[in-house]
Amino acid sequence: MSSARPSLLTVFEGASNLVATRGITDKDPSLYRGVTPPILGVTPIFAISFWGYDVGKRIAYSFSGADRKEQALSIGELAFAGAFSALPATLVAAPAERIKVLLQVQGQNGAQAYNGVFDIITKLYAEGGIRSLFRGTLATLVRDGPGSAAYFATYELLKRKLSKEPGYLENGERAPAPPLSVGAIMAAGGGAGIAMWSLGIPPDTIKSRLQSAPHGTYTGFTDCARKLIAADGITALWKGFGPAMARAVPANAATFLGVEMSLKLMDTLW
Repeated sequence: MSSARPSLLTVFEGASNLVATRGITDKDPSLYRGVTPPILGVTPIFAISFWGYDVGKRIAYSFSGADRKEQALSIGELAFAGAFSALPATLVAAPAERIKVLLQVQGQNGAQAYNGVFDIITKLYAEGGIRSLFRGTLATLVRDGPGSAAYFATYELLKRKLSKEPGYLENGERAPAPPLSVGAIMAAGGGAGIAMWSLGIPPDTIKSRLQSAPHGTYTGFTDCARKLIAADGITALWKGFGPAMARAVPANAATFLGVEMSLKLMDTLW
């Protein structure tokens, strides 16, 4: 069993070698294999996630009672709201990622088994009904529950740290906090992405293995984790750390910038 943890340089070299091998020698669009499900699913997943986060904040606020004086939620309450957001989002994310993973791994050990998204949905349903399509739902929730808690809490914490101290109005009341700059929003979003995936990579690795394995290979999340560690060592849970971190900062910086701009636009229109 391997006990040496790979360095970041090794991880990034592995990603670079993969890109060079798949993108140059294969002469095919393999780097984009499985991209359709996330493209179709990313908008509803993020919409549901941010809606769930808002619902979670309302629930957290309601728990404090009618005599609450502080309007702003604590970081702990925001973390609860973030974890809550994973519940509805998982209902869309789990089947979308099941399809994505199968499309990405097919053809590695023989002929391709599926001819696109609709073909894979039909065959998965024929194989095991709706349960086959939703295989890995618990694993997705294990990843996204703690990950979303860290995601939203880190974003709000960094926003508060990066915000300028509000002044006071002529009547002595505290003025609203000045809006964050684009750079501050993107920095907070990038930090949120790092926080999420620092927690999310191990369960995501298990989830992908569980969702891509033939039916009956694993009895569940725990069995998959145990067999993966037994075969490849504990460091196997952190495969893909480098590419995930490289993606986390720009992707989530753009996500939160888009969210903040959309909220400002909706406030202007309505």
